[in-house]
Amino acid sequence: MSAAGLERARAKMTAAGIDPVAVETFAHYYRLLEHGETGMIAEDSIEPIDSESLADVEVADEPASKALRTTAVIKLNGGLGTSMGMERAKSLLCVRRGMSFLDVIARQVLHLREVHDAPLPLLLMNSFRTSADTMDALARYADLAVDGLPLEFLQNREPKLLVDGLTPVSWPRDPDLEWCPPGHGDLYTALSGTGLLQALLDRGFERAFVSNSDNLGAVPDARIAGWFAESGAPFAIEAVRRTASDRKGGHFARRKSDGRIVLRETAQTSQEDRAALADLDRHRFCSTNNLWFDLRAMAEALESRRGILGLPLIRNVKHVDPSDSSTPEVIQVETAMGAAIEVFDGARTIEVGRDRFVPVKTTNDLLVLRSDVYDLGSDFVLDPASAPPYVDLDPAYYRLVPEFERRFPEGAPSLREATALKVAGDWTFGAKVRVVGDVTLHTGAAERVETGSVLEHEQQH
Repeated sequence: MSAAGLERARAKMTAAGIDPVAVETFAHYYRLLEHGETGMIAEDSIEPIDSESLADVEVADEPASKALRTTAVIKLNGGLGTSMGMERAKSLLCVRRGMSFLDVIARQVLHLREVHDAPLPLLLMNSFRTSADTMDALARYADLAVDGLPLEFLQNREPKLLVDGLTPVSWPRDPDLEWCPPGHGDLYTALSGTGLLQALLDRGFERAFVSNSDNLGAVPDARIAGWFAESGAPFAIEAVRRTASDRKGGHFARRKSDGRIVLRETAQTSQEDRAALADLDRHRFCSTNNLWFDLRAMAEALESRRGILGLPLIRNVKHVDPSDSSTPEVIQVETAMGAAIEVFDGARTIEVGRDRFVPVKTTNDLLVLRSDVYDLGSDFVLDPASAPPYVDLDPAYYRLVPEFERRFPEGAPSLREATALKVAGDWTFGAKVRVVGDVTLHTGAAERVETGSVLEHEQQH
């Protein structure tokens, strides 16, 4: 049964023109699934880690700039933001002054090139769904591409597998739904398969800085580049201290069997270990998904492993149509790029401030980013003017971007003096609204916060 399923999956990927190494990587994980592998990391197999801090690191200006001159910047840009009701690349969302995530990223890179006299190539890993819109949006930046290197490379795709039988799902009403991305761990396979890894080495680049395009705090920082270059480490991830909002998320740990750092995701944690996962005193650091790796070390690791790094499996069970729970259950075989930290002996973590971790996963995050909590300077770096408040918008009215936009037609309220904003019910905000302290809004009918209002306490209608 499973052998036939794998052959059908191979044939489907080959017919779609998928890179042969990506097909073999998929086959590797298929066999793990076939043998019952879940990717779980047991609590008794790991121990907590400590991390050095960027605040304690000293790197002189010239070594920092020199390191940045041999660094390439990679942004993961394959997401559509479907959970927010989007059908285009999430990075095309407007975040500030008429600029999208992509606009800010492009201007950050162009500014750093000038300051450090660095080529600093920008490479976007797009999916087949985000490529066209992304490249159209970047066409206005004529100087962004670096000679001999493309602005984009494409993430691979793989078939969704029916839970019952591990065969590729067939969905004629929307064939695109038969496919899924292999998770961002595909970064290394795609870099190698497209020839980009070798192209970067041939042009004298020594390291890559990788981050998500929806995290504008992830600026390619010269000081961290200098630290990484001087450390001699083959791989490193920027870590932040976990807070209550990270309680359900993944964390770093050290594997007892070999002493290597691992990244344990929620999907790799059994139910009986969930209490330990949520223990912020035990597991204190989580990943920003901002990572650095030595290009030569990565090329050698891929070569020695025949193109398959062997990252831990993430078995993700979903419905073939994620928006329709009546459709068949499927398995999406995924890996996380940060999990590559366990592949390399001598890999490191470095603690950074929360200003380098500003991901936008929900409209709650988007409201904070659009507000005056962050200043955007001439270097296009986000500068927090105050601690970001807790925001919880009623998902019945604000979860989807079009509905969110309708309820903030004049832009985001001032949140610089806010500690929390909780909105229950259907509220539309006028212009120049200020939120002060901890504010909760309740309503059973459509209501409006009038222009110029100052919200300072609970309001109920």
